[in-house]
This record gives sequence, C-alpha cells and structure tokens, in this order.
Amino acid sequence: MTAPTVTSRKPPDAVSAGSSPKPAASGRGRNPREAVLALLFLVPGLAGLGVFVIFPLFQAVYLSTRGNDILGNPTRSVGLAHFAELFTPTFGGLLGQTFVFVLLVVVPGVLLPLAIAAPLTQRLPGMKIFRTAFALPFAYSASAASVVWLIMLNPGISPVNWALGLVGIPAPDWTTDPTWAMITVAGVTVWMVSGFNLLVISAGLAGVDEEILEAARIDGAGGLRQFFSIVLPMTSPSLFFAVVTTTLSALQALGQVQIITDGGPNGQTRTLVYSIFDNAFHNNNSNFGLASAQGLVLLVVGVLIATVQFGVLERRVHYR
Repeated sequence: MTAPTVTSRKPPDAVSAGSSPKPAASGRGRNPREAVLALLFLVPGLAGLGVFVIFPLFQAVYLSTRGNDILGNPTRSVGLAHFAELFTPTFGGLLGQTFVFVLLVVVPGVLLPLAIAAPLTQRLPGMKIFRTAFALPFAYSASAASVVWLIMLNPGISPVNWALGLVGIPAPDWTTDPTWAMITVAGVTVWMVSGFNLLVISAGLAGVDEEILEAARIDGAGGLRQFFSIVLPMTSPSLFFAVVTTTLSALQALGQVQIITDGGPNGQTRTLVYSIFDNAFHNNNSNFGLASAQGLVLLVVGVLIATVQFGVLERRVHYR
C-alpha cells in the first residue's frame, strides 16, 4: 500500500518566492457628477478673478500702449512712449513721496496698535468698552474719516488747535503748510488702519500661552524681557500680517489725499495713486494711457515690496 501523499497548502495571503507583490488596488474612480459639482463651485471664484483681476490687468497693458482722444477713447498705438514719460525727475520725486507716505503710515500704524493692544488684553473692568472705542475707526470709510478730520483741524473750530493753545503750543497749518500736509494725511491714514490692526494684534496677544509667561516669571524674567523674548515672537505672525496689509493700504490710499489736500500744497502730498487718479479722471482729464502705465508701475512696486517683506520679515516670524 502506498502512503497517502500530504499536499501542503499555502495561506491565501502568502507570496511565493520570486513572485512580485501585486500593486495595491487603486481608489475608486472619480465620479463625473462630483467633478461637475466641484467645477460649479469654482465658477464664481474664477469668474470674479477673471472680471476683476485678469481682464483689468490686460486692459491696463493695452491702454498703456495707446494714445487717447479728448474723450479718453484709445486711438493709435504709441508703443512704450507712456513709460518713457515716467523716466523723469518729476516721477522719481513722486515715487519718493509715495515711499515716505508709506513709511509714515506703516511704522506708527503697527507700533501704535501694538502699544494699545498690550494693556487692552488685561482682564480689567471696562476693557471691552475701550476695545470697542479703539476699534471703531475700522468702520469708517476713507471719505467719512477725511471729512471728520477736516472739521477737527479746521482753523476756525479745531478742537485740536484749541487743546494745543491751552498748553501754549502754536497750531500749524495742518493742510496748507508743505511741512505738515504729508504728516496730516499720513496721520489720518494711521487713525483709519489702527482699528483693524488693533483687532489683529489683540487676537495674536490673546493666543500667548500664560503657562509660558508664568514659567518665565519663575525663572526671573522681567516684564520687558517677557515682552521682547516671548510675547513678540509668539505674536509675530499677527504683526507680519499687519505690516503687509498696512503697506498695501498705504500704497492704495486715495480718498484721504483727495479730500484733505487734493495733492497739495504744491504737490507735496501727491502720491502715485493720486497721480493715476489725476491723469485719468481729475478735472475732466482722460489720459488713460499714462494712467495705465503708472498703474502698472504701482503693481510692480507693490509686488516688489511684498517680495521683500516675505523674503526678509517672514524669516523672523515664528509659526507655531
């Protein structure tokens, strides 16, 4: 009798030597209905991007190479003649005034809310009222804020001049003195952006871990050391956001310049955005070609400043 043969069976999941493992099963195929639904959700955003960003950009490039008739309609091609007009000392001075205005807005527009936000984060009675009061300028439009400050600085009824007179300080001509006009417009802009920056910086300060501050106090760190070594690094994302947005707001400031000084006196408050408005619309002007060329320069300036900020300042931002 022959002995029964015993056949060994491998487990189903065993892989024989020399055989390559089968690739894992791919995920289920995309549902065409989901793809169509995703496209429908993207359509509003893409339409807004095309209508309000891409089309105006191409239109500005087109107009910058065209001459205009008296009504502003594009006529003949002028090539780069409008850009050639910008290579003048006058336009260089205009860029310089724009950068000065940006510095006068950004530096106090970030440091002042930081100084105010630090005590406002304390849990003391009445702090909610103060937070609301300091954040109110964020709700003002440029025209409303400009009119309010025109009344506040009017030589005949100015409460600011009256307060300065009480302490024996002669009030300057805020809007007509070439030395003070730029400072006045920048100060109004700082007042306008401080409310938003206060909200942003306060949110960053609220996120500081109290346990870290308590540990620093136990180790003997004083108030200033805690602020510069712990609080500032932990709120650096909020500060960086405030710097970037304030810079863009200063570059695009128009309403307060137009209403308070109208670019004067003697062009001392004339910025790049105001020059674009002046060439295109002010006093029935219709030089859309030159205005479009200046607008493209403003775009390049804004991109360059943002690139420098993200390349230099963001390196000091501590993301948690």
